[in-house]
Amino acid sequence: MSAFRRLAPFGFPALIVALVPMAWVLDEYATKTLTKILVVGLLAVSVALLTGVAGLPTLGQTAPYLVGAYTAATLVRHDVHIGVVQLLAAAGAGALFALVTAPLVVYARGVVVLMITLALGELTSTVAGRWKAVTNGTDGMLAFTSPAPLPGLVTLDTDRATYLYVLTVVAVLVGIVLLVLRSPAGAMLRAARDGETRMRASGHPVAGYLTVAYVAAGALAGAAGALLVTVERYVSPGAGGFDVAALVLLAVVIGGATSLVGALLGAGLVVATRDWLAGTDDRLAGHAPLILGGLFVICVYLLPRGLLGKRSAHE
Repeated sequence: MSAFRRLAPFGFPALIVALVPMAWVLDEYATKTLTKILVVGLLAVSVALLTGVAGLPTLGQTAPYLVGAYTAATLVRHDVHIGVVQLLAAAGAGALFALVTAPLVVYARGVVVLMITLALGELTSTVAGRWKAVTNGTDGMLAFTSPAPLPGLVTLDTDRATYLYVLTVVAVLVGIVLLVLRSPAGAMLRAARDGETRMRASGHPVAGYLTVAYVAAGALAGAAGALLVTVERYVSPGAGGFDVAALVLLAVVIGGATSLVGALLGAGLVVATRDWLAGTDDRLAGHAPLILGGLFVICVYLLPRGLLGKRSAHE
């Protein structure tokens, strides 16, 4: 596993370059699965940003994810079919949700953060299921019309086009986050995680740093929600349920909580196990939760820091 860690700083550009030709290599089912992996991977990146980089373990990123998805679906129903507009609106909605709920999260620590974020996720899913006038309740919202990435471009009518669009969005967003984390701002955030008392004693507004990280993670999750609608053409309260939150956290643990690239790889592993391996082999059909549980146990014992995780921010 040390080879994975040595490649981590250079892994993201290489990963994106390797994924581009997959649009012409894979069949339709595999392309659709890989597109779903990218969507879940972006959500996992938002979890890794909070859990591994900011030190706020979360089970609630499905809340801004769901808010972003419903925002995008609502725009589709009002004949707004430009992908970037949907993406920006969903990211803004996710960021606004995070900003409003930030005081509940950034002053808590450890298991308390986990429970608060879990409650926020479950509350959001419940509200989505009961607020029929806005969300259509448990029936969900359909968004059949394919978006065009930018004004004047053709709509995403094929699985290949949708895959390349989602890949581009994920590459841009994750690339921006990686650049920020390699700047002094990222160093300050990691310092607040590793030495909060010392940072406070030095006069640094730790709560402010964590709020910025929490809002940024909310924007990422909201953008992932918009991509979910682009891929599935549908959203329901179940998209933000506890099983999705647990799946994403599992992806982060497997990939390495301190690595955004690891979060993407972990998402690929868990989604492929759930949707492909357990779906194509009749002997494994219906046993995806058991397989994922076993995978989690193995990773905890054999890879306690995940595929690309580090012992500290100084490695």
